[in-house]
Amino acid sequence: MSAAPHRVWKLGADIDTDVLAPGHAMKHGIDVLARHCLESVRPDFVGGVRHGDVIVAGPNFGIGSSREQAAAVLVRLGIVAVIAPSFSGLYFRNAFNLGLLLLTCPEADRVAEGEQVALDWQVPAVITADGTRLACDPIPPFLMDMVRAGGLLNQLRARFGKEAVNG
Repeated sequence: MSAAPHRVWKLGADIDTDVLAPGHAMKHGIDVLARHCLESVRPDFVGGVRHGDVIVAGPNFGIGSSREQAAAVLVRLGIVAVIAPSFSGLYFRNAFNLGLLLLTCPEADRVAEGEQVALDWQVPAVITADGTRLACDPIPPFLMDMVRAGGLLNQLRARFGKEAVNG
């Protein structure tokens, strides 16, 4: 279980990769790109997000292109998890490869904007401020290992050494 409570940023359904990593900013590095994350739907997000916050969204989070930057910007901004009823398949894998936890939670809409939630990584579940446990779909152990390592590259570096991964 996560030790500290996590503040919730609530988003709607169908958040696509162009909203997360806007095309007009893709020519820049991740630091600049992250400053444009969600600007078209939550202009207050980048200025208010803090390390350890979570996003709770509607269905189809991460639809659109396969750009991994759409997950990387959330990692860069300190988001520790995205909780939604469903995710794009490409986004799902990109997020885990980068160490971002995605929790598929059919009852995600029960979580409120600004609420403090805890995450039970073992079950997995979201624990709301009033103690209600919202069950999430199981996550394969190899994906949880990637999240704990901070992403696939970190996992490979730990396993095979920096030189083997960096070439």
